[in-house]
Amino acid sequence: MLRSLRNTWKTWAFVGVIAASGVVTLAAKDNFFEISKNLEIFNELFKELNIYYVDDTSPGELMTTAIDAMLESLDPYTQYIAESDMEDYRFQTTGQYGGIGALIRKKGDHVVVSEPYEGYPAMKAGLWAGDEILEVDGRKVKGMDTDEVSKLLKGQSGTSVKLVTQREGQAPLTHTLTREEIKIPDVPYKGIIDEAEQVGYLKLNSFTQTAGQEVRTAVKELKEKGAKKIILDLRGNGGGLLREAVNIVNLFVPRNELVVETKGRIAEWDKAYKTLGEPMDAEIPIVVVVDEHSASASEIVSGALQDLDRAVIVGERTYGKGLVQQTRDLYYNAKLKVTVAKYYIPSGRCIQKIDYAHRDSVGKAVEVDERTIAQFKTRNGRPVTDGRGILPDVEVVEPEMPKVVGGLYAADVIFDYANKFRREHESIPPAKQFVITEEIYQDFMRFAKERSFDYDTESVAKLNELVEVARRERYYEHAKGAIDALKVELTPDRKEDLRLFRADIERVLRYEIVTRYYHQTGRMEAAVGTDPYLLKAIETLSTGTWAGILKGTAKN
Repeated sequence: MLRSLRNTWKTWAFVGVIAASGVVTLAAKDNFFEISKNLEIFNELFKELNIYYVDDTSPGELMTTAIDAMLESLDPYTQYIAESDMEDYRFQTTGQYGGIGALIRKKGDHVVVSEPYEGYPAMKAGLWAGDEILEVDGRKVKGMDTDEVSKLLKGQSGTSVKLVTQREGQAPLTHTLTREEIKIPDVPYKGIIDEAEQVGYLKLNSFTQTAGQEVRTAVKELKEKGAKKIILDLRGNGGGLLREAVNIVNLFVPRNELVVETKGRIAEWDKAYKTLGEPMDAEIPIVVVVDEHSASASEIVSGALQDLDRAVIVGERTYGKGLVQQTRDLYYNAKLKVTVAKYYIPSGRCIQKIDYAHRDSVGKAVEVDERTIAQFKTRNGRPVTDGRGILPDVEVVEPEMPKVVGGLYAADVIFDYANKFRREHESIPPAKQFVITEEIYQDFMRFAKERSFDYDTESVAKLNELVEVARRERYYEHAKGAIDALKVELTPDRKEDLRLFRADIERVLRYEIVTRYYHQTGRMEAAVGTDPYLLKAIETLSTGTWAGILKGTAKN
């Protein structure tokens, strides 16, 4: 026993020496003692805990818990990446992974295909959205979560994986798929969306290593098709590689223009990124469409083009992520993605919204103090501010989606109906021409009425709050009759709401059905004609508002 303990202590001592040796290269001189001291304390505590704790411990799980808790006290972008998670990390940075090319989702205890990617093994094998995955390489997946199943499906390109799937109403099928290198395109869709105004449109979903080249290719193709104006859609784009953001700005901005600066605690992170090449087109009118989910590299592109008065920004205020991350290699093929700097766009502003160095009484990081918000100027002298993301030049307020649509989505009613429709109809018209006819909608209503789906409106939620207040103040019994009557009036009528909000339901149902036949490309083609953001962007480009906004003479 003593020999075992001595051997364990020697192991911990060796680990401590290795850990301490890394401090010399990583720590600033003024923090060296504190880092070294706390490493020794942690090393000793971890050793004693694992040797003497009353029950068996899992050192790996304990360490993961410690790391997660430590990083949680900083910002959500500083992350530990274990070797087992490296494939997911590679996907985030390159958009590539080895697999079958399909999204999956949970339905109760089952895992089903949510959406196969165009041109990849899942689609080539004939898998459809809604197909249940029963087995992967002989392992039954019922009860597994999607992460577990995803890891079974992923693997090195060229290797095979055997799937047993079942489509509703049919017998199980066995497929042997050969995994491929799956590359999710940064630009999933491009096209002319207004022939009369010669408006070209491209959707940019991510900033992986190929983003700049894909945008260049898309713009070239659009111009060859006659585009005289460009809409760049960054909605939902959470960012990625900073250099790709610079490359994309360079497509529309002359050489040697400052795009972004980074400033960190260590001088090596203080860098200025300028355009290095000649632009592809420095004159073509551009509108950039953003929303509250446009972040990081998306905000560098939209913010730089706004600050340089090169593009008009349309949509919603962006997320407000002004932080830069770098990865550091760790032992055992792990990595640390760590926030090393803040970035500043050409006007000099940092658009970081959350101040992770300060937290409220419950430990939640707070927004940058309103009193510190400063005003800056674009190249033409238009006022812009820091600390709150990118405020668009033209704001779009989209009507809130009715609660019934959320209820239908949450209960998979729309998802399941689209699957049913695909099983019953061999084909549909092209994506842009397909419409939800009266016959289709009536069939959907019958399908929905047979399903259980619930949803609460904000009105009912507020009424429930009123009931609680009335109980505390002892008015409830006196007003109970009136409150109950009001609750009856406000409680959603599913049958009535299916009629009342038909236009909203039809729109999402149309997208879902089109996706079953024409996949990601079809969904985009179906959406462009009714999208309020794109309609506003086209209006901005076609009415002359674009030039007036950039000159500061038009009302935003």
